[in-house]
Amino acid sequence: MTDYRDILRTIFNVFRQPSGLASIIFDVVIIAFLVYKLLNYTKGTRAYEVLKGVGILFILSILGRILGLNTITWVLDGVLSSGTIFVILFILFTPELRRVLERLGSGTKRIGLKIVSADIERQAMVQDLQRTILRLSKRRVGALIVFEQKTGLEDIAATGTRLDAILSGALIENIFEPKTPLHDGAVVVRDATIIAAACLLPLSDDPKVARELGTRHRAAIGCSAASDCIVLVVSEETGAISIAQEGKLIRYLDEKALSATLERLLLHNAGAFSWSRQRTERKGKEGGHHVE
Repeated sequence: MTDYRDILRTIFNVFRQPSGLASIIFDVVIIAFLVYKLLNYTKGTRAYEVLKGVGILFILSILGRILGLNTITWVLDGVLSSGTIFVILFILFTPELRRVLERLGSGTKRIGLKIVSADIERQAMVQDLQRTILRLSKRRVGALIVFEQKTGLEDIAATGTRLDAILSGALIENIFEPKTPLHDGAVVVRDATIIAAACLLPLSDDPKVARELGTRHRAAIGCSAASDCIVLVVSEETGAISIAQEGKLIRYLDEKALSATLERLLLHNAGAFSWSRQRTERKGKEGGHHVE
């Protein structure tokens, strides 16, 4: 009971001294951060399970003091306060501790490397997707790819088959391969993830849309008019590559235009239509692009 009263008295005194309270809060935050990092770095190793066991011993020791369980407190204090357990842990888990210290020391360096690595991966993804779309165009395999922007497309994704797969050219080509289960419909892409395939898009009812445009193009125009998404289309009849945004369609993208569009979408997370509009205005009537 004496220990219990002492603890309460200490807590009361701390709250009477703001500077002491701030110091304790700061101390607890640092310890909590270090414990979190230690558990995070050792997760999946033997050390992780042992550290959890040591933590349970500490909690039992505190509870024993509060509840007045003298025998349990005496045993646990003998184990924890003697320092023997920490020597044993150090000997058993030297490799894990060395790895933790190495990761702590190279934390900033790792962040920089991750950023560079992510950028390289995105660039490779753009090139991979570009080659795939050009192959589909050459083979005249129809494709409809919706790139989500700020407005979510969960309602459209719900009409198809959920995938949540990493975006890749091979997967896109496999999805749109004729006579496969998911080829009929649109693919919805969020950031660098294919969230769903075989999705249904709203068709455009704009009477100004050219009559020769098929269902894919009308769906691309309709979907881009209903949200801020950007839709990439490969024509099954002609192999022409088009892009739709804000209810407008730009047709006959060449290899360079396709590459710039994909880079805008996947690397810079920017709209593709503004770039395409500028390019269209420069080309004028040269036949490079056609805006519906």
